[in-house]
Amino acid sequence: MQVENMNGLELMQAVVRGELPHPNMADTIPMKFVSVDRGFVVFEASADDRHTNPLGGVHGGFAATVMDSVTGCAVHTMLDAGVGYGTIDLNVKMLKAIPKKTALIAEGKIISMSKSLGVSEGKLIDKSGKVYAYASATCMILRPKKP
Repeated sequence: MQVENMNGLELMQAVVRGELPHPNMADTIPMKFVSVDRGFVVFEASADDRHTNPLGGVHGGFAATVMDSVTGCAVHTMLDAGVGYGTIDLNVKMLKAIPKKTALIAEGKIISMSKSLGVSEGKLIDKSGKVYAYASATCMILRPKKP
């Protein structure tokens, strides 16, 4: 099946299976898809020395990028083929300092979907369930224009 004919869930599942390449952003911010279901995604993410601020801690942009990715991908799993989305609002709460070189779990799930908006939430946790960041996002649904 060609990408243009895949709905959002099918596309995300193909990335998880390795049939499609992961997004390039996953090279900049090391993230990998772990599992995908309708309205729910799980990534693994790990900060390293490339993601530090001038004080040596992990820059807040690391968590913000991971949260934007999982909340957006949760919305994407709900979309029909040919329909896109764009984040219009992302609210991230940094709750704890992100550790370097530690695999963290990022989860995103749908809160509400309409024809024009998708609202989702995400959290970045460690293997014991400790929450490092929490986010909510609103995405505009971008439907192709009818001729």
